[in-house]
Amino acid sequence: MNWANRLTLSRLALTVLFVLALNSSWQYARTSALAIFLIAGLTDFIDGEIARRYGVITNFGKLMDPLVDKIMMAAAFISLVPLKAVPAWAATTVVARDFLITGLRMMASAEGRILPAERLGKHKTSWQIITVIFFLGLLSIAELRYANATSTWWLRAWHEAGPILVWITVALTIYSGIGFAWRNRELIAPDQ
Repeated sequence: MNWANRLTLSRLALTVLFVLALNSSWQYARTSALAIFLIAGLTDFIDGEIARRYGVITNFGKLMDPLVDKIMMAAAFISLVPLKAVPAWAATTVVARDFLITGLRMMASAEGRILPAERLGKHKTSWQIITVIFFLGLLSIAELRYANATSTWWLRAWHEAGPILVWITVALTIYSGIGFAWRNRELIAPDQ
């Protein structure tokens, strides 16, 4: 197994740590969750660079990299629901789209094809990451400023900018999912 694929798999472990940190009650848990999420995002960038630079792009990497990304983003959105950062319907939309794409990839794999990530899907992922980091950052600020809670500008940002980010993210999630499904519709067309 090459280093790019090892980094991809390490992102799974980081996702578990992220969920544990975000859902724990110990001091600085939310700040730790933010740091873990950022490190996981960095591994995503590095594994892609390694694969391209050293020509070690594998079918495993083409399949697992986007799958691990989806697991990480689903975990983040689901974990943000009880914190009232992301509405349940938005998290459900993100997860449902990812199930659809993963299902299409599995169907393609059964036919010996690999469906790599597309540019629009990467753009959607960027907005999902921005949204998650936005809320994690505000949670971290609230946690670190708890002793001096006189400033609540972060609450205004949470309630005013947060919903806008969620809507942009959900719109791109739906649009990219429909586009991906349409471009690969022969996989789901009934046999003739």
